[in-house]
Amino acid sequence: MSFPTSVNNQITDAVTQTNVKVLAEAPAMAMGTLFQTMSHSLGILVENAVSSQQQQTTLSQASANTGVMQIYSVDTMADAAATEKVSQGGSADNLTGMLSVLSAFSPRSPSGL
Repeated sequence: MSFPTSVNNQITDAVTQTNVKVLAEAPAMAMGTLFQTMSHSLGILVENAVSSQQQQTTLSQASANTGVMQIYSVDTMADAAATEKVSQGGSADNLTGMLSVLSAFSPRSPSGL
């Protein structure tokens, strides 16, 4: 002690040691609180990531289901009829007609073409 007091020296030493102990523990307590806060934040981050993945999976399943429903809802007979109309659009007849016109102006016979 630097100067004499009316308080017992043992009491002042005990109070001083307690204060030093509290001050010495402050950085460790602060780091412990920081670590707990960071682990809690990381836990929430992982929970949000899992929730987002679940929502993305639900959306992808819904879109795949909608695509399959659209594929199955197409009228296949209408498609077959449309394909037949397109394939019989007269292009073969047009080509045959052009071939006969060209062979009429050609000195060779159509079999020689």
